[in-house]
Amino acid sequence: MTRVLVAGAGITGLATAHTLAGLLPDGHVEVWEADDRLGGKIRTTPFAGLDAVDEGADAFLARVPHATSLAREVGLGDDLTSPTGASAAVWYGGLHPIPEGLLLGVPADMLRLSRSPLLSWRGKVRAALEPLLPRRDAGDSIGRLVRARFGDEVHERLVDALVGSIYATDTDASSLAMVPQLAALAGRGRSLLLGARALRAATPPASGPIFHAPRRGMGSLVDAVAAAAAVAGVTITPGRPVHEVAADGPTWRVDGEAFDAVVLATPAATTAPLLAASTPQVARLLATMEHASVVLVSLAVPHWPERLRGRSGYLVPKPVQQRVTAASFGSQKWAHWRGGTGEIVRVSIGRDGRSPDDLDDEAVVRHAVDELGRHTGVDVQPNAVRISRWPGAFPQYRPHHREWLAGVDAARPPGLVLAGASYDGIGIPACIDQGRRAAAAVVAHLAG
Repeated sequence: MTRVLVAGAGITGLATAHTLAGLLPDGHVEVWEADDRLGGKIRTTPFAGLDAVDEGADAFLARVPHATSLAREVGLGDDLTSPTGASAAVWYGGLHPIPEGLLLGVPADMLRLSRSPLLSWRGKVRAALEPLLPRRDAGDSIGRLVRARFGDEVHERLVDALVGSIYATDTDASSLAMVPQLAALAGRGRSLLLGARALRAATPPASGPIFHAPRRGMGSLVDAVAAAAAVAGVTITPGRPVHEVAADGPTWRVDGEAFDAVVLATPAATTAPLLAASTPQVARLLATMEHASVVLVSLAVPHWPERLRGRSGYLVPKPVQQRVTAASFGSQKWAHWRGGTGEIVRVSIGRDGRSPDDLDDEAVVRHAVDELGRHTGVDVQPNAVRISRWPGAFPQYRPHHREWLAGVDAARPPGLVLAGASYDGIGIPACIDQGRRAAAAVVAHLAG
């Protein structure tokens, strides 16, 4: 019988195993997970009187089909909900609504941008010159491109605030090619502003929600995928780490057990030492991947002012950051997060270049409460606090990451597949897509 191992039971590994179970009905698929729980960077627990409040990701893109389709496959279609429509802001000496007419922070409408108090008049004039500037080589850097086209203010207060928040990154040191919307925009022509305007004009009005989430939290997606995989015959073993992966002729040995193919759905930093002995070139490349750590502090605030109703949260640009990078007003964003002991607010601390590892729990809570209070003018006196630490949770896609990926793939032996956020996309849909593709690659290898 064909035997395949998937190492890692985050959403990538579970999606891989679930897909393999359908593609290899006569094979045996096993999942080994080092932790005692499944889900990786997805975790949902009770908080502040509510049964399910996410400790990590709380939504996935609905218009990228991979997560929505998987949720429906495993019986969660009727459980999916969407945000309330509350709007986000940027804090820069005060809360300013994010201007309309942006594509991931890139202006497509100078008239709307000119009305925003978020930029100075100098910043607006500099941005308005963008269509007149000659093309410049950005060297696959988001920051280098946007600063050259629009100036520092647009980059720091809009693009970096938005993209940097999604990836916990410093966009001056991030790959443009790995953010598909920005890469496509940069490829449309010399002017980003004119390209963004043309793209918006050519794109039909969006129908349906932008984001989805299960009402019982993202953890319910993990549970449902794991259950569906188990029903299909997959063996899932928590508390079983992998120590060594070695080639054995055309097959593989993992901690002494034989497998016909192996999928390592683990972060690059975790994967590198597993391959040091058998595939040192791959291990060396994986060891160069950098990761950023974050802490998410959940607060239940009993007294929430009316003036902040309808606001989903805010971002803090790097030039005015202390330790808080963003805050999400969860009870405003999600209707099913209401009814607890207070307003659910999730405060993010940590990013690329500013690790939170120097802060103990007391300091983390102090920064979250003090900075949230200063940013919002609220006397934050939480009646419940939860600290969720995510060390090394965000792989950093440095410029020329695509070339790095090509090098990893060229050095990877047949029958060994790598998948997950370290490689070809951050976010739940991207990880699910990589899991599906990893399963297809295993099947193709076995057939060949």
